[in-house]
Amino acid sequence: MELMGDAAMARREAPQSARAQSGSFGKSSHSLAAAREERYAFLTEWYDPTAALMWSFQLFYYPKDGSVEMFDVKKHQKFLKRVKYNDLDPKDLYIGNRVNVLSRQLNLIDYGDEYTANKLGGKKERTLAVIKPDAIIKIGDLFELIHAFDLIVTKAKMTTLTRTQAAVFYSEQQSKPTFDNSVHLLSSGPVVAMELMGDDAVSVWKKFLEYVETTDALREARAQFVMDGTESFGHGSVSLAAAAKELQFFFPAKNDYGPPNTATFTDSTCCIIKPHAIAEGLTGKILNTISEAGFEILALQMFNMDRANAEEFFQVYKGVVPEYPGMVNELCSGACMALEILDTNQEQSFRDLCGPADPEISRLLRPNTLRALFGKDKLKNAVHCTDLPEDRVLEVEYFFKILDG
Repeated sequence: MELMGDAAMARREAPQSARAQSGSFGKSSHSLAAAREERYAFLTEWYDPTAALMWSFQLFYYPKDGSVEMFDVKKHQKFLKRVKYNDLDPKDLYIGNRVNVLSRQLNLIDYGDEYTANKLGGKKERTLAVIKPDAIIKIGDLFELIHAFDLIVTKAKMTTLTRTQAAVFYSEQQSKPTFDNSVHLLSSGPVVAMELMGDDAVSVWKKFLEYVETTDALREARAQFVMDGTESFGHGSVSLAAAAKELQFFFPAKNDYGPPNTATFTDSTCCIIKPHAIAEGLTGKILNTISEAGFEILALQMFNMDRANAEEFFQVYKGVVPEYPGMVNELCSGACMALEILDTNQEQSFRDLCGPADPEISRLLRPNTLRALFGKDKLKNAVHCTDLPEDRVLEVEYFFKILDG
């Protein structure tokens, strides 16, 4: 009987092997490697659009020097020899995320060994956070606070609930009269639903909402979001089981439909907060800068772009700007956030607020623009905004009608 190196891989590729049936993660081989140098292992999938094939790889990440290597699971051979790769952030290494390694979008579907599962996944949880209508005005501050508490926003969507939908959501949680008040508030305007991930995420977010065992700074931060003094500014799942059910309500499987987005497609323009800015924790600062400049955010949603979608969205730049390939790579390198912005300001257009595409030029000429404040280079320049007036609604529709269709 064949003996394969890691149990997770063995169960997928050779279910009758000794390693798969014993349930071992291949401690002997990895323990020796770990003794020499720490290494994280993941099972990943990559869809090759050219060949229309799904490839399976083991991805190995070495935190000591930020290097990676890849092993082809089906061919049982090395695919990429160990190479230093600065564009992979260790914070992005969690199950369910997508990372870009040498222009390949790898979906992290499982841990590759017991060491990695215990080291990185032992306390990781996912929970639902809902920001209620009266606190939407503070959404930028909330994103900053979430980042400060080491929680990662993996999904987000601004949506509206009917009274019936709000009643269904709360049906198993509360009794009258609290139930009626909660249903009324949740259906009184737009809400932002988020999937939060982090160590003990359920407990962290729950304590934050319930004002339990918090610091003075957190008390002050919470106070500014509670408008009437009677309701918490948000909702949080009470347990992992509740979180799984509630996340399904707002973020169902691909073939199902959740509550609709809030896009209006009228007098608006598109803004995309790029993946590098999301990963660097700049989302809240960018949202605050937009609001402070007098622009209203009409719709908000996070997306993980496939390469084909990114190429299609940026098609107008192909053959026109030399940065086109890099623009595509950046947009599909991780989660991005699409915004619909009300753009009727006669004194300053939203494009003016974004500034020149090159952050260095922005810092010289327009130092208070988004790209000057938060951009790094011409590719990682914090945000994309619609260039041509006639394309404004088309770009909004691409995200909030086509991709969220």
